[in-house]
Formats: sequence, structure tokens, C-alpha cells
Amino acid sequence: MKGNDKPRILFIGGTGTISSAVTALLSSQGADLYLFNRGTKNEMVPAGVKIITGDIRDTEEARRVLAGFTFDVVVNWIAFTPEHVRNDISLFGGKVKQYIFISSASAYEKPPSSYLIRETTPLINPYWQYSRDKAECEKILMDEYHRNGFPCTIVRPSYTYSNTIPFVLNSKTHPWTVIDRMLRGKKIIVPGDGTSLWTLTHAEDFAKGFAALPGNNHAIGEAFHITSDEVLTWNKITDIIAGEAGVRPDIIHIASDFICFHEPEYTGGLLGDKAVSVVFDNSKIKKLAPGFSAEISFKEGIGRSIKWFRSHPGMCGIDDDFNRFCDKLIDVYSKGLVRDY
Repeated sequence: MKGNDKPRILFIGGTGTISSAVTALLSSQGADLYLFNRGTKNEMVPAGVKIITGDIRDTEEARRVLAGFTFDVVVNWIAFTPEHVRNDISLFGGKVKQYIFISSASAYEKPPSSYLIRETTPLINPYWQYSRDKAECEKILMDEYHRNGFPCTIVRPSYTYSNTIPFVLNSKTHPWTVIDRMLRGKKIIVPGDGTSLWTLTHAEDFAKGFAALPGNNHAIGEAFHITSDEVLTWNKITDIIAGEAGVRPDIIHIASDFICFHEPEYTGGLLGDKAVSVVFDNSKIKKLAPGFSAEISFKEGIGRSIKWFRSHPGMCGIDDDFNRFCDKLIDVYSKGLVRDY
């Protein structure tokens, strides 16, 4: 974009954990922003952001609903499969100046050939279909860029959180469960020996880096990850969470392979992601966003989250199935630690 012209931006989605923070920031900056979604979570959308109701999964309906609009930038927060991005190429090819695809840093190779992750790190994840699908989406988009000039930008968030409890092994539906275990003095499972390195990024920090990309011609045909520069072990993360909850954690270390053997569902999220040490080099996004840095430490961020849950007791639900799984796994593992000689 040139001069003071602000691009007209369409978010597909826009009300999730990460996208809500970006929506709020761009809105505060006076962006000409539209959200296209099914309208189920729009009650918290900032004033001035326009809503278009529709279903992106129904390509013909989306084409019909969006026919009367023109956009400079389209950001799809909810594209997960090759079919999704092919549909977007069909919908927006030749009609927008930039298409931003939200990929995932979990697509980077596992195990990594280097502890330091850059955007040039290969996208090879044999453990998680979700990550392989994201990598395939990237390939389709970049091929379309090189062959036909489709103006795509790739963004790879890592573990990004806001009002939730980000942890290596927790309930997917009731994140307060791990806090409840800590408060009741129950053992907390930390995979491996807890010394693998991890990066947790607050959504508000992610938004500051992302804001430099829409309408930026230097971002076309490029990929970026946007994360905090704070690197912590899972042991330290557990200590910080417990400390902000006002307790000391009773940690039990269990090998990731052991966990995944007893519950294969965790294979992708552990062996394909959180059990592996990752440190991100954010120099590329910082070149496009001068002065960008993640300012919210994990201690501050998780402190905010815990206060939010405590002020919203209706959100402090407990996942009994997850608790039963943890207790059974701990029991089976502990029996193997008993010396019989």
C-alpha cells in the first residue's frame, strides 16, 4: 500500500485465541477490518469492525456472500487442510493483493537438526497429521505464488495463549483442570525429565508482530514465525504456573513414549511438538516490524490467565476423564519404579 492508504482487510474467523488479539489491535489502530464467520462468537468483537456472516467451508455460499465486497488483504485463521487453501485460491485468486495463511510452527522438522528454528528449517513432522497438512497447505500456496503470482504470506505461530492455561499435558476442553490438580496436591505429569526447552507467546505480543504484515509488499512470498524470545524448561513453566496459583507443584516425570503408548492420541502433540526443545530466531519478523519484541513474560501472562479464570468461575470446569487418565497413568508408571530386588 502507498502513502496513508489503509488496506481493507478480511479475516476469515477472527474470534479465536490468537485472532481475537490481532482483531483488537488492528481495530485500535483504525484498520478497515471485516470478519467473515458463522457469527457464533461475535459478541466481543470491537466496535468498528464489520461482520459478514457466512460459512467459508461452503465455497459457493462464500462466493455469493462475498461477491459484493473487495478486499486488499485476506487472512484465513481457520484453514487446516489442502482443500481449504485450494478453495481460497479459487475464491480470492486475482482479487486480492495479499493472502495470509496461518500455518503452524509445529510443522518444523521433528526431531530438529538444530535447536535454533529459523523460517528455513525444513517442514517435516512424521508424528502429527495436523502439522503435515499445514506444511502441504504452505507448499500449495507457494507453488501458486511462483507459478501464477498468487500473493501469499505464511505465518507460523507456536504455542500462543491468552485466557487459557497453556501446559504440556492438560485437558483440551477444560484447561483449569491442571490448576485444580495443583490446588488439590495431585501429581502433575511433566513429560521426559522436564528439561526440554519451550517457548510460550502471549497473543497480545503475537499481534504486535503480525500487525506489520497486512499490506506489506515485502511480506509477499515469505514465511514468518512470530514468538516470544523467552525460553523456559517445562519444569520451570510448571513451577511458574503453580506459583501464580499459590501452590508448589508435585511433579512426576514420565517418558513421552510411555505416555503415547498408553494414549496414542497424544503422539502428535508430544512427539510431534511439545516434547521437543525449540528456540525460535525471530530476526526475520523483526526486520519488518522494527522495535517488535514480546514484552509479556510467561509469569505475567499466566498470572493474568489465572486471575481471569478466578473471576469467571463458570469457566473453571474440571475434566474428569483427563483426571482419570492421569491418575491411571501415574499408578501404572509408579508400579514400575518399585524395586523388587
